[in-house]
Amino acid sequence: MNGIEAVVLGASAGGVSALLSLFHALPLDYHLPLVCVLHLPDDRHSQLAEVFSRRLGRPVCEAQDKQPVAAGMIYFAGPGYHLSVERDRSFSLSQEERVYFSRPSIDFLFASAADAYGPALLGVLLTGANEDGARGLAQIKQQGGYTIVQDPHEAQVATMPQAALALHHPDYILPLSGIGQLLATLELAQC
Repeated sequence: MNGIEAVVLGASAGGVSALLSLFHALPLDYHLPLVCVLHLPDDRHSQLAEVFSRRLGRPVCEAQDKQPVAAGMIYFAGPGYHLSVERDRSFSLSQEERVYFSRPSIDFLFASAADAYGPALLGVLLTGANEDGARGLAQIKQQGGYTIVQDPHEAQVATMPQAALALHHPDYILPLSGIGQLLATLELAQC
């Protein structure tokens, strides 16, 4: 997996603990941008960036419209908006229709990032209670990128990983610890 320039991650039910576990496995100076969609209720301010920044001691923010994707950052989609990556490697926010009752949608992020990064993208789909992310992950694979699905037997809620596996064969099916190790070694391979 040489040449990876960004990692996109999606999760729903059980996703906070899964993402914390993954990010704890990475070195503090991890340089690849990590862009996350975690399903959120529309009616509340998200504190994901603050919580993750405090818990990880790393730079974390909620992605903003027109903000360039920067190395070494962890980005979260905010509530009520789809998060896309444009071809110029900046973020775009929109309020298009919900996907699997969700806005932000994992499929939305994954499909746009696949168009922007092509084979330089790694997509990771984790625990969740609906099928959001499965089609987007398949698009990453179709554009030449790499895909990882959390082992459904280990996922807190297996629906999302199972939907992805029903749609395409990912490059890796791993437990969280294996995904964290792979992401960490990917960082070393880029140096």
